[in-house]
Amino acid sequence: MTLRTIDSLGELSGKVVLLRCDLNVPLKDGVITDDGRVRASVPTIRLLLERGAKVVVMSHLGRPEGAPDPKYSLAPVAVRLGELLGVDVAFSPETVGESAAGVVEAAPTPGVVLLENLRFNPGEASKDAAEREAFAAQLAALGDVVVSDGFGVVHRKQASVYELVQALPSAAGLLIAAELEVLDKLTENPERPYTVVLGGSKVSDKLGVIGHLLPRVDALLIGGGMLFTFLAAQGHKVASSLLEADQLDTVRGYLAEAAERGVELVLPTDVVVASGFSADADHVVAPASGIEDTAFGASGIGLDIGPDTAAAFAERVRASKTVFWNGPMGVFEFPAFAAGTRAVAEALTHVDGLGVVGGGDSAAAIRQLGFPDEQFGHVSTGGGASLEFLEGKKLPGLEVLGWQ
Repeated sequence: MTLRTIDSLGELSGKVVLLRCDLNVPLKDGVITDDGRVRASVPTIRLLLERGAKVVVMSHLGRPEGAPDPKYSLAPVAVRLGELLGVDVAFSPETVGESAAGVVEAAPTPGVVLLENLRFNPGEASKDAAEREAFAAQLAALGDVVVSDGFGVVHRKQASVYELVQALPSAAGLLIAAELEVLDKLTENPERPYTVVLGGSKVSDKLGVIGHLLPRVDALLIGGGMLFTFLAAQGHKVASSLLEADQLDTVRGYLAEAAERGVELVLPTDVVVASGFSADADHVVAPASGIEDTAFGASGIGLDIGPDTAAAFAERVRASKTVFWNGPMGVFEFPAFAAGTRAVAEALTHVDGLGVVGGGDSAAAIRQLGFPDEQFGHVSTGGGASLEFLEGKKLPGLEVLGWQ
């Protein structure tokens, strides 16, 4: 593994370090509902402070379309970051320019500044490389060196992730290094048995991962909304459940490849079928082959794996030495349809080896269901980035850090 680390930057005392984090946290009425990504950024910030640097933290939040939008402000994150660090975090209402430079200049050394949402500037996520370079140059004017630590965005070619890293001396932070170490273990000689559990709504989101991992895993367990496309590919009726009809041939190909390779591709044997998509919908457990045979008929909708499937999945997870899980097993946001996700999460805490929660909705699910991050081998901060890495794709934000 080749990756420029913070040590490669030399003496940092008295320097201004521009630190790209991923602080894209969920907010409700201005309150952070899951601070996992903020907590994940703390170790690198602390290390830089210990080395005497002034740390200028940068991040995006949401999709504000290149213009300021108060509901996407990082101001609440500055408060939470200060609480976690135990220091005052200065907040700059601007991302670049004289105002931002003034806030950075006024902050103590060592000390911490958080810039406002990078995506308030159209240059951050522009498709035009010249626009990104111009914004990166404005950011670069605020500091001396760059540390990239936002693993959740390394698959994006954006100004703060790509062009800025090339504009100044740069290195990866502790979070990116830790993520890559775990992902490397999942792709290079994983301890066996190796099981991958995939869920979430769309099979199309996971096609690349399935294709790349089939030659590498011992078992692939399929849950979530994507399971219905697999069931339909086997000829089962799925009523009004989520179905990607355009993916049926691709899924049949994966079922055939799994059989050919001797990989266990395990589908649910039972499903929780509801009368509609709501938290209080009537629901029953049905065999996976009889989803339309419930009282709801063709209007029924599958919202979770059934109890027999949950128990079988949990048993396979616990018996594995390496497990990667990405995507909930059902609509975990509704308590009545969270049992499958809870069963997989609970089993993952008992893996005698490496159990990885693959970020995104999976990470949100474990926290909502009351599981501390510390109970798992690793909780990724990058759902999309993790998946693209496991697909074998080149990630621009890693390539500019020397990763090969």
